[in-house]
Amino acid sequence: MKIIGDYFLQNWGLILILLAFTITLKTTVFLDRRTIRRMLILDAAVFLLSVAVYVEFLLADLKTLPVLRMALMAVRYSATPFILAHVIYTMAKKFRPFIYIPAAVLALVDVLSVFTGIVFTLDENQEFHRGPLGVLPFVVAGLYCTFLIYILIKRSNKQAIEIVPIVFLCFAFLSGLTLPFVFGKDYSHIFCTTIAVALFVYYVFLILQLTKKDALTGLLNRQAFYADSARNPEDITAVVSIDMNGLKTVNDRGGHTAGDEALTTLAVCIIRALRRRQSAYRIGGDEFIILCRKAGKDEVSELVERIRNAVSGTDFSCSIGYGFRADGEKTIDKMLKESDERMYEDKEAYYKTSGKTT
Repeated sequence: MKIIGDYFLQNWGLILILLAFTITLKTTVFLDRRTIRRMLILDAAVFLLSVAVYVEFLLADLKTLPVLRMALMAVRYSATPFILAHVIYTMAKKFRPFIYIPAAVLALVDVLSVFTGIVFTLDENQEFHRGPLGVLPFVVAGLYCTFLIYILIKRSNKQAIEIVPIVFLCFAFLSGLTLPFVFGKDYSHIFCTTIAVALFVYYVFLILQLTKKDALTGLLNRQAFYADSARNPEDITAVVSIDMNGLKTVNDRGGHTAGDEALTTLAVCIIRALRRRQSAYRIGGDEFIILCRKAGKDEVSELVERIRNAVSGTDFSCSIGYGFRADGEKTIDKMLKESDERMYEDKEAYYKTSGKTT
C-alpha cells in the first residue's frame, strides 16, 4: 500500500491531467468517435508508462531485480516513438498502421538491449550506461516529431492560431528528447507529466480551433471570416472568391456524399495553394473566400494560378475571381464585390464554353 501511495503522491498532477483529459474527451461533441477512441488510448498509454517509470526508478533506488529494471527501461525508451506514432495516426487520419513500423523496430532493438546492452546496460553496481546505439531512441523519436510538425503544418490554414499549438506540442515532445541529456534521470520523473500536459493543451487548442472551422472541409468558417476581416483590415490587400462549378449536377448524380467529396477535394486544393498571410474560408455551400494580407498583385495572380492548376488535376472545376487594392482606398466590401463579379464572369464563361447549364 505504501508503494501505491507513493506512486499517487509523486504522480498526482499527472493523474489529475489525465482525468481531465478523459472527462473532456467523453463529453466533447466536436470530434468523431474514432478520434476520441484513439485519444483515449493515448491517455491510457501515458498512465501505464508513468507506472512503468515509477517502478523502474523504485528498483533503481533499491538496486534490485536488474533484469526487470532493464525490461522497464526498454518500455520507457520505446514509449515516446509509439506515442508520437499514435499522435500522427490520430491527427492525420489518412495514415495507416504502417506508421508504427519504425517504433516497432526500435522496440525490438530495445528488447534485445536487455540481453546485449546495445542501447543501454547496467554494470555490476547497477549503474546505468548507454550502449553503442544509446541515442537511437532519441533519433527515432526526433524523426517522428519532425514528421508530426510537417504534417500538422501542412494540414493547417497557416495561421498563427494553428501554428502556435503545433509548435507547443512539438516543443514539449522535443524537450523529452533533449532534457534527459541535461538533467539526467531527474527529468524522467516528470516526463509523463510533460507528455500529458502537451497532449491536453493541444487538445484544448484543437477544440477552440474547431469552433472556427468548417466541419466538412477543415477550412475556416463564416464566423472566422467576419472576425478576421475586422482584424487589422488595413493589412488586407486582396480578396479571392471561389465557387465550385456543377455542384448541383454532382449532387443529383451521386448524392450529397459525392457533393461532400467534391467540396472536400476543392478545399484540399485551396489549402495546398496557400502561402504566408493567406487564409481560406468556406462561407457557405460551395462558396469560398481567401483573404490575402500585405500581398502584391503578382502574389494574388500566382495564388489563383496555383488553385487552377491543382483543381485541373481533379474531376471537378471551379470559378475564381479576385479584388485587389494597392493604395488602400478600396474597402474590403468593395474588393469582395469586385472579386465576386469577376468570379461570376469566370463562371459564365465556363458554362458557355462547356455547354453545361448547372
